[in-house]
Amino acid sequence: MATVRNLFADLPTPTSGECFEQLAACRGVRIERIVSSDQPEPVLYEQEQDEWVCLLQGRAQLLIAGDPVELQAGDHVFIAAHVPHQVLETSSDPPCLWLAVHIHPHEP
Repeated sequence: MATVRNLFADLPTPTSGECFEQLAACRGVRIERIVSSDQPEPVLYEQEQDEWVCLLQGRAQLLIAGDPVELQAGDHVFIAAHVPHQVLETSSDPPCLWLAVHIHPHEP
């Protein structure tokens, strides 16, 4: 039987950084729910996999390959593998809620 869950239910409230929750994984694809605090950690990501990310709620500024990218609720962006990216700013009210899809070149 299928289990129905809601992306907006039981949101964690991180005081810094982000909370990651894996929602599904299958054949090299991993789907995550991410909740950001209003104090992003200065982490520069450069991942082995492609990533598509959608901001479901809030406002954020990313740095992708050295270029600032402003996002608001409903905006999405594809980040190719090995492209450096970083979360620069995130809103607190409402907190940023993301849906991320990671596409691995081979099954992890």
